[in-house]
Parts: sequence; C-alpha cells; structure tokens
Amino acid sequence: MTITGHLRRAFVPAFLLLTSLAPAAEPAQYVFCGYNLKNWLKMERFTDGRTDSATDKPEEEKQRVIEILSKIHPDVLGVCEVGDEADVLDLQKRLKKAGVELPHTERAHGGDPTRTLALLSRFPIVARDSQRTLTYKIGDQAMPFQRGILDATVEFHPGLQVRFLGVHLKSMREVTEGDQALMRRNEAHLLRNHIDSIIAKNTQARILCYGDFNEHRNEPAIAEIMGSRASDGYMNELILRDVNGQVWTHYWDAADSYSRLDYVFSSRALRPLIDLRSCRIHHERDFDTASDHRPLVIKIKGRL
Repeated sequence: MTITGHLRRAFVPAFLLLTSLAPAAEPAQYVFCGYNLKNWLKMERFTDGRTDSATDKPEEEKQRVIEILSKIHPDVLGVCEVGDEADVLDLQKRLKKAGVELPHTERAHGGDPTRTLALLSRFPIVARDSQRTLTYKIGDQAMPFQRGILDATVEFHPGLQVRFLGVHLKSMREVTEGDQALMRRNEAHLLRNHIDSIIAKNTQARILCYGDFNEHRNEPAIAEIMGSRASDGYMNELILRDVNGQVWTHYWDAADSYSRLDYVFSSRALRPLIDLRSCRIHHERDFDTASDHRPLVIKIKGRL
C-alpha cells in the first residue's frame, strides 16, 4: 500500500470525531406509571376451596402485571399494595428480566406495615422525605395515616428533578375505628399539609402526586388535595382517558362497578412539562388478570 493509502485510512473527518465525542441526546419524554398492583404481598388468600395464610400473589397475576408493565416500559414506576422489601425486590427482578431495569427504589408505609408504597426508578433518587409516622384525630382518638406518604425526588438529568409523592388513602370499606370517608378526608389534609410545606420552601418545586385515592372526583378529599387555584401550591388534576375515552381506573367485580379512584396531580411548575396528549389510562382486555386497577401513564418532557 502507498503512503497516500495509509493516510486515507488514518484520516477521520473532524465532524465524525465531534459526533462520537458528543453526549447522547436526552430522551424527548420520560415515562411515569402509577399502578395499584392488588396485593403483591404475602397475605391470607382463599384458593381452591381453602384458606391459606401468608400466601403470595398468584403467579399468573404476577406474570400479567409484568407483561403489562413491559409494554408501558416506565422510567419511573410508583406502586401501591406491595409488601415488604423482599416483595419489592421480586417485582424489580421480574421487571429486569422483562427488559425494564429500575435499579433505584424507595419504599414507604404508615400505620399499616402490610400494604406499602414503592417507587422504582431508572434514574437516581437524589432526595427522600417519606412520611411514615403521620397521625390525626377523630374526636379524642389518635389515628395513623395508614399508608403514609412516599416522597422521593428523581433526577432525570441535570436541571430536571421531579418530586414524586405517592399515596394510598384509606380503603372504601367500613371499619370499627371510625368513619372511612372521614379518615380519608383527614389523610388528604395531611397530604395537603405536606405539599404546602414543600411549596413554602420552593414555589418552583416540580411535584407529581399520584396513587389510589379511594375517592370519587366530587368528594371533599380530592378538593382538599388540589387546594386553592389562587395559591402557589395548587395541584393541577391530570384527566386521563383510555383508548375508548373512558376515565374509570378500578373495577369491583363483586358489584360489577367501574370507578375512577386513581389520580395524578401536578404542581404549577411541573405542568408545562406534562405532555397531556400522550398521557393515558393503559388498557388491556384482561387487565383484571393482573389487578383490579388499571395503570396510569404520564409523559414528562425532557425539556420545555
């Protein structure tokens, strides 16, 4: 080979060198999914005509959850009704095997240590302030916030941090301890107080509040969480729909009842980064094989 040939092989155009050294472009959108997993935990279950104690969520249901989540492929996943650390690790490992790697986690609970909250993220969690010991009073009786407030800040890239607040308010079941609607109202008030404390320190906080609120849209608890439109801490309701334009998120088979119980709210500073046209309630024909709730999918823009 001639000297000229060697020079031709060694020569690399400058623009190619610059391209190879340039950092990878940030994604146009990040995907958040909020999902009540329906008892991904050990509990007493009635199967095959008998009651078994400390039994895992059935394998068929777990596999269907993973199949659904692998289609959504979230960058951040906020879940309700997961159990202990081992249950979170089980979920994490199954997702990784399905190609959804979410190595960073935060787990929280309140007075109920059985059904807990968890956040799994592809990106680092840079701050944590989960509230596990909140209480309120009904009359003279002190009551715990049953599932507490999960509070974790995820950094998607320098300049874009989102503070995720996950909740699972008191179930829509009557209990001897007190009026279930009043219990939810008090828990909603504690959540509102927590949001206000964040906004008081930083009016530009980018907050996404999500979860199973066990409440209908026109109830006082939802208004309490949203707050005043005139305040810096007002939380915008993100109204999501499925492919058929339906807004229900929960199916109660015993009553053949469809309800909207799961919500997502954003702070004023985060709202411009929400691509609402791409957000949705994810629907599968056999969604109830996985859970009695449907997943909520939120698209967060990488930049304004």
